[in-house]
Amino acid sequence: MSNEIAEVDFVKLEKTDVQYLRTHSLENNASTPRNVTNKLLKSETEMQSENPKPEKKSSKKHNRAMSGFFTKLLDGFRRPKVADHNTPDEPKRKSHKFWKSTKLVDTKAGAEDAVIGIKKMTITEHCHVPSNAKALKRPFDSPKVTLTQERDVPPPKKSSIVVQHKDYQLKLPPYYKGSQMKMRSGERLFWLGETRPSSFGPATYQDFKDIRSRCLAEGRLFEDPEFPAVDRSLYYKESLDRPITWLRPGEISDNPQLFVEGYSRFDVQQGELGDCWLLAAVANLTLHRKLFFQVVPDDQSFDEDYAGVFHFRFWQYGRWVDVVIDDRLPTYRGKLVFLHSAEANEFWSALLEKAYAKLHGSYEALKGGSTCEAMEDFTGGVTEMYEMSELPPNFYTILLKAYERNSLMGCSIEPDPHILEAETPAGLIRGHAYSVTRVKYVDIETPGRAGKIPLLRLRNPWGNEAEWNGPWSDKSPEWRYIPESEKEELGLTFDDDGEFWMSFKDFVNHFSRVEICNLNPDSLDPEECPEGCTKKWEMSVFEGEWVRGVTAGGCRNFLETFWRNPQYTVTLSDPDEGDDENKCTIIVALMQKNRRSQRHQGLECLTIGFAVYRLPDYGHVPKPLDVNFFKYNASVGRSQAFINLREVSARFKFEPGSYVIVPSTFDPDEEGEFLLRVFSEKDNNMAENDEDIGMGDVDDRVKELAPDPEPADPVREFFTRLAGSDGEVDWQELKEILDYAMREELQGQGFSKDVCRSMIAMLDKDGSGGLGFEEFKSLWIDLRNWRAVFRLYDVERRGAVPASHLRDALHSAGYTVNAHVLNVLAHRYGTTDGYIQFDDFIMCAVRLKTMIANGEPLENLERELQQAP
Repeated sequence: MSNEIAEVDFVKLEKTDVQYLRTHSLENNASTPRNVTNKLLKSETEMQSENPKPEKKSSKKHNRAMSGFFTKLLDGFRRPKVADHNTPDEPKRKSHKFWKSTKLVDTKAGAEDAVIGIKKMTITEHCHVPSNAKALKRPFDSPKVTLTQERDVPPPKKSSIVVQHKDYQLKLPPYYKGSQMKMRSGERLFWLGETRPSSFGPATYQDFKDIRSRCLAEGRLFEDPEFPAVDRSLYYKESLDRPITWLRPGEISDNPQLFVEGYSRFDVQQGELGDCWLLAAVANLTLHRKLFFQVVPDDQSFDEDYAGVFHFRFWQYGRWVDVVIDDRLPTYRGKLVFLHSAEANEFWSALLEKAYAKLHGSYEALKGGSTCEAMEDFTGGVTEMYEMSELPPNFYTILLKAYERNSLMGCSIEPDPHILEAETPAGLIRGHAYSVTRVKYVDIETPGRAGKIPLLRLRNPWGNEAEWNGPWSDKSPEWRYIPESEKEELGLTFDDDGEFWMSFKDFVNHFSRVEICNLNPDSLDPEECPEGCTKKWEMSVFEGEWVRGVTAGGCRNFLETFWRNPQYTVTLSDPDEGDDENKCTIIVALMQKNRRSQRHQGLECLTIGFAVYRLPDYGHVPKPLDVNFFKYNASVGRSQAFINLREVSARFKFEPGSYVIVPSTFDPDEEGEFLLRVFSEKDNNMAENDEDIGMGDVDDRVKELAPDPEPADPVREFFTRLAGSDGEVDWQELKEILDYAMREELQGQGFSKDVCRSMIAMLDKDGSGGLGFEEFKSLWIDLRNWRAVFRLYDVERRGAVPASHLRDALHSAGYTVNAHVLNVLAHRYGTTDGYIQFDDFIMCAVRLKTMIANGEPLENLERELQQAP
């Protein structure tokens, strides 16, 4: 045996330790009363009184220092709201400016030199923790999301080299009622009641069009019973210190509109709620037309078919969810208290915030968070964060490939602590957000030499003369070395429009941070993709769960239980296109589910992370990997730290091969649901690294304890006496027999009605509702085996099997099960302290044998276990 591997311990962090996650309060000139401190809705880091205004250097209004690109974006865009892009068939809706774009030129040159003769870069593994924040029990819903062409959606009218959409098919829950709605991309759209956690009570389903039709027919305005105009919709813990009146937009303004002259970032004005993280994402959403109308459907208004009902769509853990609300909004003295528009009669932003609050249970649930969390809920993407001081050597390649996949990219400079939005000598604004709108190797010709230079095009959302003034800025002398054909392809202009070019070297030297929101394949729109953005990520998704004592093993620091965590294999076959090292890029993103919406139960984010292990190319390894594998094999990748955020992610460069990803909480026995996503440049084959459900051999130790004789005479005599003239016993008579025969294990409790009925159903081949002696004999043999197994694993001699031994106990009984079944069995039959009593253990065995023996598919077995009494 080889020596045990000394794996480096995992590190545990708090999200407050991560600088780029800290947000600050937003000022605006809103007319909402501010003279009363709202203790409930302002977190400590967001209280304006705790952040005195520093001296202003510029005269621009509403200056603020923010952290993070998407957060800063809320401050950055000062263009007036003008519908400057309209198609002939489309009403004016927004301020929108397409990126200037041209075809990318493939090159294998690196990006480290400022001009020609660029040397190739060494690609190394890089992992980091991204910024996202915030899973309890919904047992099954955890299979692979497969990519298949959606057959029910007609093909696009215009041809494109971009695949317009694929359908990510998650397993539907057993209580699914059948929403027939779909996104424009073809993805299935769910009603909110089908996806929210069971803690909200029985599932209900609200169909926007059906509700609107009924309200119009009845001549009434919709009042939402699921998110009523009462205090519990505002808060779950700390009450407001002022009287709130719920008013409809028509009671606030004489001429309410969803949009006034289109929509823009001016429509995003913060109120009294500490949710600037959400507002920054909403502001960024207005810059992307397709994404905006994906969240804010355009089939609603205050003019046509108005019935007081609106709906919005959010991505939640692998599914798009349609959230229906009424339009009653919280006000104080006739003014909106929370998010509102600069236009007094424009209400799309306030209604969107209300829908997001309903999604999470209350307005208070939105207090505090990461902007990237909301960006992911608006796009279904995964966000990466890069600090310029810790860049991987292939970072320009990362940017280039992100641009090719239409990722949202932004950058910012660390703010001056004393001057808001201070301007640097190079013309850049500190604490301000810039969008990266182009990444390209540009042809350059100098006397006697020619080559390519890595450039980036950036945009200051102010759209004015505040631009970079260094090399490659507007009208700088470097442009004379660019061929005219290349300039034309770049669409080069030198207007004071806030858009400018700079070299990659200067970009790294002058900016502090870059954020990339990688969109899933369905987010790509051929109509709006800039030229060159023609590629997409391949994505695999699994849902899973950590259950105390069963599949919640904690991180690798806890070696003896670590192997119990869910495990997933990823097979990478094809290296990245043009990769000199023939390696494969993957992004692993682990997201915990539903924690924000369960804050009212006192639940906050778990501390989560993951580790990646390489499987040997030959030889046999157990499924799932056992404790010995992790004892003698080190991880090849891991999340940089375990942190209490909604999502952690990391990017890796791996050689082709098979790998196992082990997601976990930091400490053992912490329960929660999660979503595991893997993005790769080429196809990845992802599967659960677990056993198939089926029958196996009974443990030899059990055979020794439980021989197969005829039932003991006293039991047979008891059977004969109870069976009567028909020679059969019903469930009540069976209960009398078994309670007597198994009295030692039952400890006076007796078998339940459900167990006895299930035993009858398992062996009642003729449908008589009873068991004859031969059927009883078969049952008796099984029961003796199961009792022997129970005694073998009742290690504490307390008349119960620890849930941590359930898999081994079922193995000894002759069953192989996977983590899904173990989780459901533990939920269904385990006690609150993590044990399974004898009666419940027998029920586990009976249900497993019944379903497996009948050849039922796994889906039916899972549904049967979930719906069991």
